[in-house]
Amino acid sequence: MDFRALAMGLVFALMWSSAFTSARMIVADAPPMTALALRFFVSGLIGVGLASMMGQSWRLTRAQWRATFIFGLCQNALYLGLNFVAMTRVEASLAAIVASTMPLMVAFFGWVLFREKLRPLALGGLLAGVVGVAIIMGGRLSGGADVGYVALCFLAALALTVATLSVRGASSGGNVMMIVGLQMFVGAALLAITALIFESWTINWTPRLIGAFAYTTLVPGVLATWVWFWLVGRIGAIKAATFHFLNPFFGVAIAALLLGEKIAAADLLGVAIVTGGILAVQLSRQAR
Repeated sequence: MDFRALAMGLVFALMWSSAFTSARMIVADAPPMTALALRFFVSGLIGVGLASMMGQSWRLTRAQWRATFIFGLCQNALYLGLNFVAMTRVEASLAAIVASTMPLMVAFFGWVLFREKLRPLALGGLLAGVVGVAIIMGGRLSGGADVGYVALCFLAALALTVATLSVRGASSGGNVMMIVGLQMFVGAALLAITALIFESWTINWTPRLIGAFAYTTLVPGVLATWVWFWLVGRIGAIKAATFHFLNPFFGVAIAALLLGEKIAAADLLGVAIVTGGILAVQLSRQAR
């Protein structure tokens, strides 16, 4: 892995992890599903516009249309939708930690459902992930974290796991940026319908809300997606996914720095163990 890929991987992990803090800022002043639907609509316009400028086509393969819908439903409407709702009651650092377990879930369900072989290093990583999450959850739940909303975070991570396992290889055939833009429109439509049913249009327009909305739309929404596909094209999906091991640390650190969220000793220990578990799983896949 060259220095440029290493630097871009660190930037990607930082941008991905920061999305939870900006989301927490947004839901403090706006209905979560309404705000997210608007974010996806704007990101979709940007994504499709960029794809058109790059000469990409709306004519996708059947596998690509399938990927567009599955990611629009599972990644955008369910994963991010459930996380946005959860963060009305759950701290950004806790949501980031739970979301970071997705690579562990992918490895586990790949093993259970698809009979993928796991090396001893990966099995150790899965066990470490469970132990680390248990330590964090024990401290947070005893500190008053809402069990129901924490469960939404785990359901969100599970939805992203389903999307990841369902659309393997669907990025082949080109038109990647077009797929990214179109799946954002799918998420926007599904969330808009849900918001009309369950939410009221009550928004407290503040400079922080406007700044957080612009940031989460452009940086985690568009730029991080572009960096991810650049990484996959340069070093491959398995090596690129290794950078996910930084997400628990970055997620907690950014939330503490910008939101003033407190970090307990149990959080630090749990994050270190989960981080090690994710790294072990990803290194095992890379070795394979």
